Amino acid sequence: MKIGIISDSHGAFGDFKKAYDFLEDADYILHLGDVLYHGPRNDLPDGYDPKSLAELIKNDDRFIFIKGNCDSEVDEMVTAKKIEDKYLLLEFDNFKFLLSHGHRKNINSEISGAESKGYDGFFYGHTHVKRLEKDKILVLNPGSTSIPKDCCKSFALYEDGTFYLYNLEDLSIIKLVKMAGEDE
Repeated sequence: MKIGIISDSHGAFGDFKKAYDFLEDADYILHLGDVLYHGPRNDLPDGYDPKSLAELIKNDDRFIFIKGNCDSEVDEMVTAKKIEDKYLLLEFDNFKFLLSHGHRKNINSEISGAESKGYDGFFYGHTHVKRLEKDKILVLNPGSTSIPKDCCKSFALYEDGTFYLYNLEDLSIIKLVKMAGEDE
């Protein structure tokens, strides 16, 4: 199973397309929210082209979406995709992950809640700050493909029990975490 994980694209087509092309053989692509609109707190990202981004998404059945604070009903109309409203429980390769955009509650309480329910991990976006760590459960924020608030634009990939966090600019691995065994 190969799954791409993206968040906070905010309508920036070029950067999204670079991650999308890298994930061409992924079985699924999870988008953790803030797909098309840049939002009132953000400047227009480079390559802002939500119409082209919507068309790309519309023609690909691999996408699963979580609603972010900048997403609306019109996003569902132009992408022809269902956007899950608050949370989504996703199971693959015998793991259970809770997905959220991350803007509704305190992230630490969200992580504790996922842990107390016996989930293997919690994925979120919203902060535009990448995070990949595993203590009791895996915690993943793929960062932002358009407006990073840390070092670089980024996205994540799951393949064969390992999560990878990638720098979008040069496609180098920033960090990896294995679901079982030693991390690198």
